[in-house]
Amino acid sequence: MQRQRAAAIADDALNSTSLSAALVGLLLALPAALILHRTLRAHLTPAHQQEQQQQQQPEADKKEEKTSIMQAERTDLAPPKDDPFTLEQLKEFDGSDEYKPIYVAIKGASGVSFSPLYHRLTRALALFRAGTVFDVTHKRDTYGPGKSYSIFAGKDASKGLGMSSLKEEDAVPDYSTLPANERKVLDDWHAFFTKRYNVVGKVVDLPNAVANL
Repeated sequence: MQRQRAAAIADDALNSTSLSAALVGLLLALPAALILHRTLRAHLTPAHQQEQQQQQQPEADKKEEKTSIMQAERTDLAPPKDDPFTLEQLKEFDGSDEYKPIYVAIKGASGVSFSPLYHRLTRALALFRAGTVFDVTHKRDTYGPGKSYSIFAGKDASKGLGMSSLKEEDAVPDYSTLPANERKVLDDWHAFFTKRYNVVGKVVDLPNAVANL
């Protein structure tokens, strides 16, 4: 009987010793786990932040691209010119030659004469002149080769402007098929350019469909 009791006491002591050892081991492991957690966090957080920044960067670029064309109205514009341009001649002014200006034409031909009398009137009269050729050279960073709106340089791409499209197939002068709302957009673009870019001439050989629009 005494032997059995002694054996039971010994088992209890052994179990208590094992439990104590386990608790001590756990307590010793906690600081190590905390250090490991902090180390991993210090290394992983910058990478995560960098990945987040990379994901957000395209959105920032898009925002910058959308706003790059916007600018305040100018008060130093030169009197409008009425130099005639053909569509073929306009191609020379697409920005590919850094020594030549960049021109953008908008809104077909109207047949309105650009007499010296008009040059002495306010710039607002230019709003009524269709087929306008604008000098956008000072925005080469926007209309130059490979830039956001280079699709409009060296041509009349009125249809694309009305559609708010940057597709090559839409960058054509015949906007006669545009619905009323897109023609309104085109008119707004014409007004926008008139207040910000010098008028250097008019296009004389646009499609008949838009010649008198």
